[in-house]
Amino acid sequence: MKKVYYLKTCSTCIRILKELNLSTEFILQDIKTEAITVKQLEEMKALAGSYEALFSKRAKLYKEMDLKNQALKEKDYKHYLLEHYTFLSRPVFVIDNDIFIGNSKKTVEAVKAAL
Repeated sequence: MKKVYYLKTCSTCIRILKELNLSTEFILQDIKTEAITVKQLEEMKALAGSYEALFSKRAKLYKEMDLKNQALKEKDYKHYLLEHYTFLSRPVFVIDNDIFIGNSKKTVEAVKAAL
């Protein structure tokens, strides 16, 4: 399976998608209009190793909700990831049995190498 979880309104996500020039084999899922399901999140967690690995600590809501001062557990990360799309570190590329999370230059280069 080749899939990208992204945000259509995120200029960084759009820039990365254009830069990668993905084939039509990829399924693009705008997580704002098509929410992540429990099954999808569990599949991503299985590849990533934890819900925390998928969680964005740079999200505006993370700061607003003062989550950095709370001792979050895996079940909390899962809850917040399912509750609001902004908590997913974007974009997330799933290419067969590999997952690439976030928008760092290193991650984008790894996706290019996997293509």
